[in-house]
Amino acid sequence: MASPPILSLALPSNTGRVLSIQSHTVQGYVGNKSAVFPLQLLGYDVDPINSVQFSNHTGYPTFKGQVLNGQQLLDLIEGLEANNLLYYTHLLTGYIGSVSFLKSVLEVVDKLRSINPNLTYVCDPVMGDEGKLYVPEDLVSVYREKVVPVASMLTPNQFEAELLTKLRIGSETDGRKACKILHAAGPSKVVITSINIDGNLLLIGSHQKDKEQAPEQFKIVIPRIPAYFTGTGDLMTALLLGWSNVTFLFLLLP
Repeated sequence: MASPPILSLALPSNTGRVLSIQSHTVQGYVGNKSAVFPLQLLGYDVDPINSVQFSNHTGYPTFKGQVLNGQQLLDLIEGLEANNLLYYTHLLTGYIGSVSFLKSVLEVVDKLRSINPNLTYVCDPVMGDEGKLYVPEDLVSVYREKVVPVASMLTPNQFEAELLTKLRIGSETDGRKACKILHAAGPSKVVITSINIDGNLLLIGSHQKDKEQAPEQFKIVIPRIPAYFTGTGDLMTALLLGWSNVTFLFLLLP
């Protein structure tokens, strides 16, 4: 029998093709379960790689599951490359639990950009929140020194932005300054997703189109709801990827 035709020859849809490396839970919506479907609704082809597969998110008293290691990630990339399936317009990364895996992600960035130099890398540097780390401390320096310089868009929360910039953020002015520090390190687009000020959450977005120009910045004040949610940051980063690219495409239309 003849081999079946390859129906998806690594060619992106009209919108784009995303490789999403994030966590996965059987129950609940975090990581890839929060990101993949919204991006598909926006017209993207999305290929998920689950950095972990857990029964539920780690905020519960207990969880069970498997953790993908760096070599296993590279094996998957090798399999895609062997079948000419490694052309992506976007790379999206979220929760990563070890230094070795994060270093493998950096190898993936290099590999994808060798195939598509225009790859957009959207990085949610998931490290912690409200002053508490929930990844090994060694990851902070790798994000700061290795990942931020190669990212196209960065979406830290307040605590993560402080870790990356070594700047205490207590005001809108501080948030805008932190964005400029991150621009100088690499990414042209930065969104600090939540700065807690006077009971409200402040989002600050910043886009530096040219290193010689001051960035364009905006803010959104979001009323704080007295409740705990998971997966909201994963969803937000996916939507930022989706809509920033879709908006850009609309601007290019005649």
